[in-house]
Amino acid sequence: MTYNQRTEAVYIHIPFCTNKCFYCDFNSYVLKDQPVMDYLRALDHEMELTVKAHPPGAIKSIFVGGGTPTVLKPDEMEYFLQSVKRHFPVWSDDIEFSMEANPGTTDPEKLKVMRGGGVNRISFGVQAFQNSLLSGIGRIHDTDDVYRSLDNARAAGFDNMSIDLMFGLPNQTLEMLAESVDKALELGLPHYSIYSLKVEENTLFHTMYQKNQLPLPDEEDELNMYLLLMERMKAAGYKQYEISNFAKPGYESRHNMTYWRNEDYYGLGAGAHGYINRQRHVNIKGVNPYNEAAKTGLPRLESFEVSREEAMEDFLMVGLRVLDGISRSRFEQQFDASLDEVFKRPLSKMVNAGLLETTEDGYRLSQKGILFGNEVFAEFIGTLSAN
Repeated sequence: MTYNQRTEAVYIHIPFCTNKCFYCDFNSYVLKDQPVMDYLRALDHEMELTVKAHPPGAIKSIFVGGGTPTVLKPDEMEYFLQSVKRHFPVWSDDIEFSMEANPGTTDPEKLKVMRGGGVNRISFGVQAFQNSLLSGIGRIHDTDDVYRSLDNARAAGFDNMSIDLMFGLPNQTLEMLAESVDKALELGLPHYSIYSLKVEENTLFHTMYQKNQLPLPDEEDELNMYLLLMERMKAAGYKQYEISNFAKPGYESRHNMTYWRNEDYYGLGAGAHGYINRQRHVNIKGVNPYNEAAKTGLPRLESFEVSREEAMEDFLMVGLRVLDGISRSRFEQQFDASLDEVFKRPLSKMVNAGLLETTEDGYRLSQKGILFGNEVFAEFIGTLSAN
């Protein structure tokens, strides 16, 4: 990618939720009494200042995450989507415009506004198909809400939908995961994301974990869960194109591929991260502090230059998450350097360990490497900056 190329991907953060899930460490706040319209106006101003500083190209992907963006009321949603269209007016013909949603927060009226505003892909946070597991992780929806939300979305004209599932949950068994995967596959959606639970600091689960009150599956069970879901998804005709993501051909998340290819993207909203021309930034997190800061300028918590060495390391760490692997030619195009020379030692170490394998144009995780991805990625952290 040549630098000074115009940015074509947009991430926008809506930090409001109906409640805080027990495992969630995202920048999100319970909706009650929040200044939602003030936030949307602040976001509008941040978009205006951002495109002045870095004019966009034709936008290929927009991803609205959270929080739960679909807690916005229809009129708030309409205002927000008009903002997006006003500041990013030129869209590629095949734009992917995704919005995260929680089952139960997508009534027909809101879905109609979303569709009218250009959203063409919805990612539902389902997590499991057992109501006991859902209440145990702090989700407020049940499985009936899942089916109703998907029916509503189809009726509103959405056909590109994804659902998230989780494994390694407290009290979850291999049989429960198998049932969830089966029920998810019965829906015949084009895309599924399936993540393992990570116990993050500053969450209720972390507190419970420290008190030994979190009945998690053991390591062997968790590994068997991952093997099971890979096998089931493959048998159903879905390609595992990234460690946690499965798609029918042509339905891979284009927005996430931007991250995994280490390409530029705008990051807008409270706590959002962005990456443009080797500059990373993180926005102010709190809603009111963000709103205040956005009145007078870009609401940055910090901005920093990413060194060439660090950008190279990032290229490998995020790129190897994609199962097709990393490309020598893409590396050379971005850095004007040889992948094999720059990372000779860790690449040969990982190939010899059987965790990476060579491809026609680079390297990818082996079947064994997929199971030990974090160990592989760790090999490339600080490789160059340490020299």
